[in-house]
Amino acid sequence: MSQEFVHRVQVIVDNVRLAVVVDAEVIRLCLIGLLCKGHVLLDDLPGVGKTLLANALAQSLQASFKRIQFTPDLLPTDITGSSIYYPNEASFKFMRGPIFANVVLADEINRSSPRTQSALLEAMGEGFVTFDGVAHRLPQPFFVIATRNVSEMHGVFPLPQSQLDRFLLSLSIGYPDLEQEVEILDKNEHRMSSLKPVVTATEIVEMQEQVNSVRVARPVKEYIANIVAETRAHKEIAVGVSPRGAVFLQRAAQASAAMEGRSFVTPDDIKKVALPILRHRIISRSSAQDASANSLESILNSIPLPP
Repeated sequence: MSQEFVHRVQVIVDNVRLAVVVDAEVIRLCLIGLLCKGHVLLDDLPGVGKTLLANALAQSLQASFKRIQFTPDLLPTDITGSSIYYPNEASFKFMRGPIFANVVLADEINRSSPRTQSALLEAMGEGFVTFDGVAHRLPQPFFVIATRNVSEMHGVFPLPQSQLDRFLLSLSIGYPDLEQEVEILDKNEHRMSSLKPVVTATEIVEMQEQVNSVRVARPVKEYIANIVAETRAHKEIAVGVSPRGAVFLQRAAQASAAMEGRSFVTPDDIKKVALPILRHRIISRSSAQDASANSLESILNSIPLPP
């Protein structure tokens, strides 16, 4: 893998951190979602910087950006677009909605109805929007960052497991420590200007193709398969990881390896991304908050590494 790839990743991370006080690993995980042609779900408490992180990442790319605020009255056509009648031409024309952007921020996705959620998730999965029987392809790259407020239960529509499975990875930012809190206050003492883009959309597409070229040896694939199989057999897990989850785990490991400047995947790449890739794909038998993560940790510690 070229050092130019590694350099571009670091430049994006550094640029985002000019505006957001967050661990570099959180930004790198978001970039894994982008470089794998996947999508990211930010699951966290309100006010910790989910929307700010998504905005800063979008501003770092010289690409189109749209923000959709999900509310109970949001309609599917408010996302995808609709036909508008032009009397002068006596015809209808399709007017594209905010989903037609390189980077889309879906803010508080669980505040809209399941029908509206499905309109977004269908576009995420298919890469195009169908209206009146005509397919309209979404721009490339196409990357959705969805935020979800997990602290409130009133006026929300939980995402079913089948829809959660559409997201490549889920992560949380968490509360800052003392030094980070002071840094946040420093940055907000005087409002910061917008970030300047540091990479172009064309460069991102090139990087996505480079990720696809990262090799995965047979023993590493078997390691992934063993991890996934164990989630289906583990006594603390009611529903394990689907085959799509295994594919996403391999893809994320390829991006992780590329970020390290390697053209091949190691077991350490798998372990590094396993939690954010798999955690939201399993249903634990326990209601404890960290039950899924704890089960995955025990599985990763029990599966022998490939020779």
